[in-house]
Amino acid sequence: MVVGEILRVLHLSVSTHTFDIFHYLLRKSAHCTEYAIFSIFLYHCFLNSNQTEWRAKAAGWAVLVAGLYSLTDEFHQAFVPGRTASLIDSGIDTTGAILGTLLILLWAHIFHPKLSHAGRGISSVGRSE
Repeated sequence: MVVGEILRVLHLSVSTHTFDIFHYLLRKSAHCTEYAIFSIFLYHCFLNSNQTEWRAKAAGWAVLVAGLYSLTDEFHQAFVPGRTASLIDSGIDTTGAILGTLLILLWAHIFHPKLSHAGRGISSVGRSE
């Protein structure tokens, strides 16, 4: 395993139990990260703009598509020798997709505050302040 080789090169030694926990968490974190990136790509596919602005509908579609894809991946794994299908893994993947869209929301509010309110009907046009 790659993780075992890295630990060996760094002259680190851990118990088998600790290694198994670390390896499990590393794999699940990688899946979460992959689906976060996937949902960001999907979000931009559903966005009718070349700017990163917050659109809840696009975010919802991105999470839905990523979650459905995750389910199909788990279904596929049920037929692969040595692999098992798991709704928990699908939940971890979908959580990653949600985190990806939350990163977009955060990005939009920090770097494009005027655009992030565009989808909410908030406008200063015609207001007297």
